[in-house]
Amino acid sequence: MVAVLFLLMWGMVPQSQPQANRSGGPKRASSATLLEGKQIFASSCAACHGLDGRGGERAPDIATRRETQRLSDVKLARVVDAGVPGTGMPSFHSLGVSGIKSVVSYLRALQGGGKSATLPGNPRRGETIFFAKTGCSDCHMVAGKGGFLAADLSSYGRNHSAEEIREVIANPNSMRKAGDKFVLVVTRDGEKYVGLVRNEDNFSLQLQTVDGHFLFFMKSELQTLERQAQSVLPAGYHSALGGRDLDDVISFLISSARSSKTSAVAGEADQ
Repeated sequence: MVAVLFLLMWGMVPQSQPQANRSGGPKRASSATLLEGKQIFASSCAACHGLDGRGGERAPDIATRRETQRLSDVKLARVVDAGVPGTGMPSFHSLGVSGIKSVVSYLRALQGGGKSATLPGNPRRGETIFFAKTGCSDCHMVAGKGGFLAADLSSYGRNHSAEEIREVIANPNSMRKAGDKFVLVVTRDGEKYVGLVRNEDNFSLQLQTVDGHFLFFMKSELQTLERQAQSVLPAGYHSALGGRDLDDVISFLISSARSSKTSAVAGEADQ
């Protein structure tokens, strides 16, 4: 019930676009700010919202949900500072102005915020490669199509440069979050489940399977729990794409993100 109330509260907050700097683009946080924000998020936010910000049983998705993405940095900071009375969202005023700014900046990174990107290849070819040739869509989703295990990339290319996207594909473990790992769960009855850890504590485990379903296990009821401590995207994956294919995939991600933003703005104008 608390989570439902919190979700409704997020939806009731007036929507606005992130603040821009003088050059017209969104402000880009420093690496030190993002590191501090990541540490704060992991210790203070992930227990309810998940390490990837995509929500859990206690709190809603604040990474991919459009209503949250459209809140200004100021409004996000107010929520973190004051909390949401009557819900499970407490005040984190004790973080101070700097800490709150850092955690908001890190949330923007989870949402796909960053600097503008350009197109290095052919987005139409990239779409075919993404969904048919390489199997990217087995784990990743774009515009409502694809898998559930890895991050939704629908808006990722909106504010990331081609170089940044290329670096993530070439070195996936550099961006790996602690919870981004596959596990094999075997129950006492011999049932086997493979998926990605979404939430975990000393006693329980929440797993998301390839088909998108969430499963909850008490660890005391498991026979084995095997972990694969690496990124969902295998190391060396970029070498299988080839230079031109990689450029095309990057272009598809950027183009798709821009298209989704244009559609969202048009929809708001019609209301």
